[in-house]
Amino acid sequence: MDLRIHNATIVNQDRVFTGDLLVRDGRITAIGKIPAATRATPPARDIDATGLLLLPGLIDDQVHFREPGLTQKADIASESRAAVAGGVTSFMEMPNTKPPATTHASLEEKYAIAARVSPANYSFYLGATNDNLDEVRRADPRNICGIKVFMGSSTGNMLVDSEATLDGIFRDAPMLVATHCEDTPMIQAAEETARARHGEDVPAAEHARIRSAEACLKSSKLAVEIAQRHGTRLHILHISTARELELFHPAPVAAKRITAEACVHHLWFCSDDYGRLRHRIKCNPSIKTAEDREALRRAVADDRIDVIATDHAPHTLAEKQGTYFRAPSGLPLVQHSLQMLLDLWKQGVLTLPQIVRKTSHAVADLFQIRERGYLNEGCHADFVLVDPASPQIVSRENIHYKCGWSPLEGHAFQTRIVATYVNGIPVFENGLFVENTPCGHRLEFARCVAS
Repeated sequence: MDLRIHNATIVNQDRVFTGDLLVRDGRITAIGKIPAATRATPPARDIDATGLLLLPGLIDDQVHFREPGLTQKADIASESRAAVAGGVTSFMEMPNTKPPATTHASLEEKYAIAARVSPANYSFYLGATNDNLDEVRRADPRNICGIKVFMGSSTGNMLVDSEATLDGIFRDAPMLVATHCEDTPMIQAAEETARARHGEDVPAAEHARIRSAEACLKSSKLAVEIAQRHGTRLHILHISTARELELFHPAPVAAKRITAEACVHHLWFCSDDYGRLRHRIKCNPSIKTAEDREALRRAVADDRIDVIATDHAPHTLAEKQGTYFRAPSGLPLVQHSLQMLLDLWKQGVLTLPQIVRKTSHAVADLFQIRERGYLNEGCHADFVLVDPASPQIVSRENIHYKCGWSPLEGHAFQTRIVATYVNGIPVFENGLFVENTPCGHRLEFARCVAS
């Protein structure tokens, strides 16, 4: 027996119970009340987890790790380390790098980097453009997480603004299509209005009005309409408004063709926070009103929102301190997403089973990830131990992002990440990285290939 964790408070498949977990060769071999005969075989390592939570490792379906081309902000090595420090054991990374991952050759280059340096498991989206439909058609659903479509502003050639092109992508994509939904013409008109009123130094709080609820709703409606036309497996990322929730219905993930994601910052911050944090919380789609935040929290609880992610998107602090039109959108979050959600648990907003379902179980089901996302026998041993009664203050000294800052600095979380295991191997323990551990694995997907 490689590892036994005993007396943990285990959260798995809507149950919270005290029990043990056994790991051999990177797989979970038993969970629950372990029979005495099994316990008789001494493990290589025995951990008393009395008082600790044992959760499946988080699977973050939306991160930006900036490699290649933007490595002054972040890279796959630095951000995957930050991920495991926060209990995230698997990630799916976005294609808007430099060059963008819009060909299979560029995609495989990113996989090769991750295979060398990532302590977390990994997958990468293929980016859709106005002219790479052949690349989209060639995508193998068994080893790529999805096709990413920017139906709102993006970098380079990644804004897909032709409805005819969108129709072709949705019609021919051989796997899940994940969309960023904002209406660019509406945003551009709002930017010009704001510039005319304020000049270049537009107040940070205007971002919620420039990147408006109306712009999100118009684009999300279009995505749903095209997906329904073709029966596309559509996943709309980072829903940020109460009005968009009208497009989704409570149901298990397995029963849906159209699903929705919420991000932790839209569940945590609201437009009242712009005065304090300014462009540090500037992101696309924007953080909106307290009423929108409350609606999103309710939608997570009633299963209109299917998964929770981060949209981790680091920039340097110098960039963020620029004026409105110079400050880029995006904020670093992957290290702190679990602690943010556990604070919401402490506040009575979410339950532990809801957090596990939205960050692990449902993500694995939605993307059809093989043998991950659950603490079940036979699954890969990806899990996190959390001390639910050990406060931790976010400071520059304990931030692991390459950019070196967080919008959460000074916040005292009510929990602490004790250890993160990936494929049965400890990669982060008691505030320190375990060096020279095996890298994470490429995620595999239990999907059929159309004949």
